[in-house]
Amino acid sequence: MAIIGTQGVPAQYGGFETLVEYLVTYLAKEFDITVFCSSKIYGERISTYNGCRLEYIPIYPNGYQSIFFDFFSILKSLRKCDRILILGVSGGIFFPLLKSFSHKFILNIGGLDWQRSKWSTLTQRFLKLSEKLAILNSRDIVSDNLGIKDYIQNEYKRDSTIIAYGGDQVAFYSYSDNDLAKYPFLNRDYAFSVARIQPDNNIELILDAFINNTVIPIVFVGNWNNSKYGRNIKDYYSKYENVFLLNAIYNRHELDILRSNCKVYIHGHSAGGTNPALVEAMSLGLPVLAYSSIFNINTTQNSALFFATSEELKEKLIIRDQEVYQNIGKCLKNIARTNYTWEIISSKYAEIIKR
Repeated sequence: MAIIGTQGVPAQYGGFETLVEYLVTYLAKEFDITVFCSSKIYGERISTYNGCRLEYIPIYPNGYQSIFFDFFSILKSLRKCDRILILGVSGGIFFPLLKSFSHKFILNIGGLDWQRSKWSTLTQRFLKLSEKLAILNSRDIVSDNLGIKDYIQNEYKRDSTIIAYGGDQVAFYSYSDNDLAKYPFLNRDYAFSVARIQPDNNIELILDAFINNTVIPIVFVGNWNNSKYGRNIKDYYSKYENVFLLNAIYNRHELDILRSNCKVYIHGHSAGGTNPALVEAMSLGLPVLAYSSIFNINTTQNSALFFATSEELKEKLIIRDQEVYQNIGKCLKNIARTNYTWEIISSKYAEIIKR
């Protein structure tokens, strides 16, 4: 089988890459797996990784180039592989041309990317068309959330299998003296959030709840410098003493230290399905305050605290009874152990591959 639609492995980037990392870890002994990688990202090419083969495409897997990265990856895999797991709908515009091979396709659309407000109207229309053509020309479809499943059923009259993401790769760490020297806020209560800095993640809504809130500061990790939108937000909110804006952290141990020691986790995503960062927070047993979207409600089984405005978030932050937060964290951790481990997720993918 082939896995297509990510930068590749070893995982360096986001949720889909982490998914592939653990699918390979758990399934390479059972299936002959080829993962397609971008040689533009991986300068040093290796031929195998954790029991799977790697093939490289000399195209970036992001932006408009992802359309061609996916298309050429699929073409190379058609004769070699009897099953092709396609992550995302970038190449969907070409799926009608490949209709005779659609019985091989397992499609995971991820979130509803066309809804993201960062895109222009023209780009949103293209992404919606690409989504439609991918869904209508794939035999098996994976939804990572009940909200996505309902959307696919209502919009395209297609059934899909719900398979979320694992979060048990995270670990709880206490901080050291060196950690405290680098991050002085670690020895006090703080809220924590990590996200790509784009409008549909409600960055400003979250930060507005903290700028005049002396109860607790927020530590927010993100790719602030990757866009004008992010740079403008960083310039404006950095002046507030209660706001700590940290650049993106790709060292998992360091990120886990910051998450492990926070008082509450803030999750503002609104346009995706099951977001990996939310599942990871749940796996750590963190109390979660989440934006009130159907996706977040489904992922947490309505067991987090929810907000839709800065004022609602501010109200949730001043809960005096610490047992409320503790009980939420325990409940979410139990949900994660039952639903969001990589062993469970991989076994569900194995069932579809064999189908």
